[in-house]
Amino acid sequence: MTKRHYTGSCACKRITFEADIDFSAGTHKCNCTSCWKRRWWSVKAAPEDFRVLTGGDAMGPDGRSCATCGVVLFRHAPVADWNPTAYVSVSVASLDDLAPEELLAAKVTYYDGRADNWWSTPAEVRHL
Repeated sequence: MTKRHYTGSCACKRITFEADIDFSAGTHKCNCTSCWKRRWWSVKAAPEDFRVLTGGDAMGPDGRSCATCGVVLFRHAPVADWNPTAYVSVSVASLDDLAPEELLAAKVTYYDGRADNWWSTPAEVRHL
């Protein structure tokens, strides 16, 4: 496990955050309608490794996007039946200091949310 410190923001820079993330643990893409329409590509951060720095009051009503520019930055995933460990799902596109080479080197895990078969890889993933 090799965590590295990253900073991130929305498009208008009202919301900024920092996170310590281990890209060697992989990234995630899903084919469910929500993820597909947002082109969501995420990486997990432990809740204690994630901090909103500025603009917490600028969050939209969903608590994960900027009310001004609309960029979805992250979402908190609490402990649930399907999720034994809480985490923050961070949009890789919102990370300001992530080198493309580092992102491309990270493993991607795909989820078949469209078929409600979350523990399987969809038959086709090239479009994700």
